[in-house]
Amino acid sequence: MNLSTTYLGLKLAHPLMAGASPMVDDMGMVKRLEDAGASAIVMHSLFEEQITREEQGTIMDMALSSNTSAEALSFFPAPDEFRLGPEKYLEQIRRIKDAVSVPVIASLNGTTPAGWLHYGKLMQDAGADALELNVYYIPTDAKESATAVEKRTLDIVRAVKSEVKIPVAVKLSPFFSALAHFAVELEAAGADGLVLFNRFFQPDINVEELVAEPSLQLSGPADLLLRLRWLAVLHGHVKGSLAVTGGVHDGIGALKAVMAGADAVQMVSALLIHGPDRLAQTRATLSEWLEEHEYESLAQARGSMSLVKSPNPQAFTRANYMRILNGWKP
Repeated sequence: MNLSTTYLGLKLAHPLMAGASPMVDDMGMVKRLEDAGASAIVMHSLFEEQITREEQGTIMDMALSSNTSAEALSFFPAPDEFRLGPEKYLEQIRRIKDAVSVPVIASLNGTTPAGWLHYGKLMQDAGADALELNVYYIPTDAKESATAVEKRTLDIVRAVKSEVKIPVAVKLSPFFSALAHFAVELEAAGADGLVLFNRFFQPDINVEELVAEPSLQLSGPADLLLRLRWLAVLHGHVKGSLAVTGGVHDGIGALKAVMAGADAVQMVSALLIHGPDRLAQTRATLSEWLEEHEYESLAQARGSMSLVKSPNPQAFTRANYMRILNGWKP
């Protein structure tokens, strides 16, 4: 079965890749991911705060918003809590590129279009085949408009694209008010692809200690549903690549993502739980299903369940919404 795909201009044997995670810090694990058949490897993010700290010596020199107190500086991790500092991150790109034959995608995570973005070019020079921009930003200022939030991300994309020649994907959250329109704007700003979606980790509240407690929950198959909806909406409306991250745990999940419109499928939680061999199992299930249902290639399935196939997508989604609500019985 021909499972080949193209993501960010990269020709891949199949769409299944290892998404951003701490697995890339262990070279033994990196080799296991390649041996299990990963079509590409996405590195975890290098954070704006890490770069700023190293270049300026202290986070006190960062451009902080006017309503941020000095006490809030203690919220940031200490430098030695990060897995890889900026220079070690670049060296890890070189090491992984020397060790594997599949594409390596570096990742930058930040919120301001500032000087730290020059690390995109340093990642390119270190050998990265593509760059993933992870704009993890929660607008908590009631005075900040939706337009300003979008402009922040667009400015980051333009700044990075002016520095690098390698493809750039933008990892988005699902919380933009007009996501389809914003996706088109990101393409106009130079984005070569979109990754759906970033996961905003929600803190819990300890009612005895009266503190907010950060918590990390790995994704489950139910997380895929939101991603399927927006893959299906965006397929056919954007020219660049679409990748899914979050919720794909097996071959059927990967198949659903491709049918909705994904060019690439990033897997993390399933690999952390079951190990790298889950990639090979997922690929086998995907191939077997396509063969059993007489598909000639993965390309034939891609986008086959997207909303572009519907003559009236908005009416289609409204009809399903009403059917679900009216069909529930106790």
